[in-house]
Amino acid sequence: MHPGQLLFAGFQGTEVPEDLAALVRRGRVGGVVLFARNLRDPEQVRRLVAELHGAAPAGTPLCVAIDQEGGRVQRLHPPHWRNMPPARVYGLLYETDPAMAKKAAFAGSRLIAQELRDCGVTVDCTPVLDVPEKGAHEIIGDRAFSTDPEVIIALSRAVMDGCLAGAVLPVIKHVPGHGRAKADSHLTLPRIDAPTAELEAVDFRPFQALRDAPLAMTAHVLLPAFDGKRPSSTSPVIIGKVIRDFMGLTGLLMSDDIGMKALGGPFAERARAVIAAGCDVALHCSGEFAEMVEVAGAVPPLEGLAGERFARALTFFHAPQPFDEAEAMAFVTEAAGTRVA
Repeated sequence: MHPGQLLFAGFQGTEVPEDLAALVRRGRVGGVVLFARNLRDPEQVRRLVAELHGAAPAGTPLCVAIDQEGGRVQRLHPPHWRNMPPARVYGLLYETDPAMAKKAAFAGSRLIAQELRDCGVTVDCTPVLDVPEKGAHEIIGDRAFSTDPEVIIALSRAVMDGCLAGAVLPVIKHVPGHGRAKADSHLTLPRIDAPTAELEAVDFRPFQALRDAPLAMTAHVLLPAFDGKRPSSTSPVIIGKVIRDFMGLTGLLMSDDIGMKALGGPFAERARAVIAAGCDVALHCSGEFAEMVEVAGAVPPLEGLAGERFARALTFFHAPQPFDEAEAMAFVTEAAGTRVA
């Protein structure tokens, strides 16, 4: 592994900036995150992703990630890619037909994985394991499967399995839980005042059940029950005692975007804080190159436990398993209750 690979970064435009390519070639970036601003059509995306993979140093795989959940959060859009339903659709079906809901969630994830692999994308930041509370901010909303942790566990497992069957690594999020937040962490730091017992029984339960996930992403939330001063992404207490010890997560842990306003201070300081707290990777999404250089200069080499977790995550890759695309689409369409484009 090369120095600086504790950084996953975004960029601007539909071509790979030479400045970013140079950082990748030097081993300063371990992963690249794609957004709608980077994507035009399948041919352009394949060319873009191939160039990114080609810039990685020999023997050092580059993760190319995207948020393709379905519903409000999908970076690949019609007419070139399918419009998939949000997670809540599967949760509603689960209320009447749990078996069919799990089949549909797996099928939807498998179809998304097929589209991602066709473009060379290897990581999908899904499923959402947050348990929404009545009155919480709608930043999670229908991205959550249900308000019942057990339903979330069943359907998240189906989505995770669908990703892996399609040779795409899933990222469970947003640990330790964003569902109770009354604010959007993109704009401010949410404070969650639930007691320890309630958090452990509800919010933490889905993450604990999917602790074997290869990758996980943090939430920028304040949990005074455990740490009243530091957001979870920068809290050694929450990452060490809650996420690693209580929940038992074994996979690579990446921060949510350190550019979100829930965090403060210079970007180098933010990057050092999430790594010092126990995150394996700092995620920087804005594509602002000066910020990216600052972060790349602040994060250490991907080695030690972080390097071991990265290497273990890569062992989840295998050839895509065969599936019946028409049957999968039928399951998703039934779950949505309407035709899926």
